[in-house]
Amino acid sequence: MKKEWVVTQQAFDRLLDWLDADRENAGSKYEKIRVRLTKIFTCRGCFDADDLADETINRVTAKLGEIVENYSGDPALYFYGVAQKVHLEYLRKKPSVRESSMIGRELNSQTLASEPSESIEDEYACLERCMEQLSPANHRLVLEYYQEEKRAKIDHRKMLADQLGIAVNALRIRAHRLRSQLQQCVQSCLEQSPAR
Repeated sequence: MKKEWVVTQQAFDRLLDWLDADRENAGSKYEKIRVRLTKIFTCRGCFDADDLADETINRVTAKLGEIVENYSGDPALYFYGVAQKVHLEYLRKKPSVRESSMIGRELNSQTLASEPSESIEDEYACLERCMEQLSPANHRLVLEYYQEEKRAKIDHRKMLADQLGIAVNALRIRAHRLRSQLQQCVQSCLEQSPAR
């Protein structure tokens, strides 16, 4: 994937202006596009569909100056076109994930239930170490952000954003950055762990 671009409030406002002149309608369109992007990536078997949806939105927002001048039509369609490219990059970058999921389906339930693998234990140990390195506020945010399921998750995230005094999109961006930071930390930890 490309290097992460940070969305500023000004850039996000410009995105909403492009979606619709009425701010409430623009917010509604934004949410529908984001939900649809997440569904697209989920249906294509992507494990990190939320992150890929955010990446798609970030890319469109980053190129908004060029898009507004040259694009006519439904903005949602533009997002879906960018999502196609993000998905292709994901497929090129993650062949081992696809292969391991195919292998996982072939394993019988006895093998999976017998005992957790050492690599999973190592990953959890590294994740715990990396979580301890976060500030108390960021540690709490990560734990809170990934709670609940389906509609309850959406409502919980809105409540969390309200508690922090930020927009839901700003919360998503913050959580995405923290998740990326944790992923890098875990990867580094695993590389430093002695092989068993």
